[in-house]
Amino acid sequence: MAKKEMEVVKGVDLKRYMGRWYEIASFPSFFQPKNGVNTRATYTLNEDGTVHVLNETFSNGKRDSIEGTAYKADPNSDEAKLKVKFYLPPFLPIIPVVGNYWVLYLDQDYQVALIGEPTRKYLWILCRQTHLDEEIYNELVERAKEEGYDVSKLHKTPQSDPPPESEVVPPDTKGIWWIKSLFGK
Repeated sequence: MAKKEMEVVKGVDLKRYMGRWYEIASFPSFFQPKNGVNTRATYTLNEDGTVHVLNETFSNGKRDSIEGTAYKADPNSDEAKLKVKFYLPPFLPIIPVVGNYWVLYLDQDYQVALIGEPTRKYLWILCRQTHLDEEIYNELVERAKEEGYDVSKLHKTPQSDPPPESEVVPPDTKGIWWIKSLFGK
């Protein structure tokens, strides 16, 4: 029996969605550093309405990061189905890799988000703060379960308070794990 298409948030105000989000939990991928901590995403609205994406994680005291662009899959739809395109800097010629980013839940204050994609292989719980109230966390897990996700695969991401500064740590620009964890390649 085919799973019903998952429900996606409608009418997201991209301006309010911009800024930094901390990864509270996600489905781990064997490409991602097992010891990756303080993982976060920073979104900035571009003048053309697309979104600049900066993903960062820290492992062994080094910052890994990768940048990309997000845009609405269908400009005429009010559903929060985005495509995220990353250019792979380690490879030449530069190949854009595109993945899906579906907002499955967003609270009214734009403080907590549940992000998935159509294959249900990837799931992220994001929060504006480095820590999320356990009760809210459990509600999001329950919601993901209702949308057909195997929530037993969720792994909490360690976050330190205060979070590390981006600038202090020399960047490791490879960022390959982000690509692979996002797209299961």
